[in-house]
Amino acid sequence: MNADRRPKIEVQDLDFFYGPKQALRSVSIAIADRRITALIGPSGCGKSTFLRCLNRMNSSIPESRMTGRILLDGEDINYPQQDMADLRRRVGMVFQKPNPFPQSIYDNVAFGPRVLGLSAGRGELRSLVEQSLTRAALWDEVKDKLDADALTLSLGEQQRVCIARVLAVEPEVILMDEPCSALDPIATLKIEELMREMSKQYTIVIVTHNMQQAARVSDYTAMMMLDETRAGTIVEFGAAGTIFTRPKDKRTEDYITGRFG
Repeated sequence: MNADRRPKIEVQDLDFFYGPKQALRSVSIAIADRRITALIGPSGCGKSTFLRCLNRMNSSIPESRMTGRILLDGEDINYPQQDMADLRRRVGMVFQKPNPFPQSIYDNVAFGPRVLGLSAGRGELRSLVEQSLTRAALWDEVKDKLDADALTLSLGEQQRVCIARVLAVEPEVILMDEPCSALDPIATLKIEELMREMSKQYTIVIVTHNMQQAARVSDYTAMMMLDETRAGTIVEFGAAGTIFTRPKDKRTEDYITGRFG
């Protein structure tokens, strides 16, 4: 990570619990601004749980609790007066399965700006929708059918609608939880190309089980494993090129070469 670029997110000694069960232990990581950080590791090691801690999506789970600190631009996101709507705007999320609303393409993308009052009028809103769909590399495909139901699109197009919906509220960070797992190889390639383009403007954190995908798209990679107590933790973190060619931890090497996990 460049020494002159402050991390966008700093996680310090994060522990997370679902009731009595500890899911994450002593997770610390600095997530670079306008770079792609991939979280890899075997199923059940806490990758998605950790991702959801970054915008407090886990806060609504009964009896869950967290200790440690998550700093967004140096400010702790877990302070009591945190504006949750603003946090979710700044740190958006794209889920594993495309989840467009059962309404038009236009209304899907316009939903957030309408709720948050980000546009002054119909013309400004339409411009914002077009800009968001363009950034999501979808405008040319849907510009003549904005009134069509988003659910009639292919899965790859639906996922890009969901990305445009996140972009429309002007986020700073985009969390992506296995965003290509439901997509075919061609749609996956489009999403990967889109991620690389988006990383010029946004900080991206992605969970993926696809090692080739992590190697292709990420600037930094964190390897997560279960520790001796069955809680998830980061065992190795660094530049993606180093993690995938010269890992320091044998568990990382075994996992990325398919001998474990």
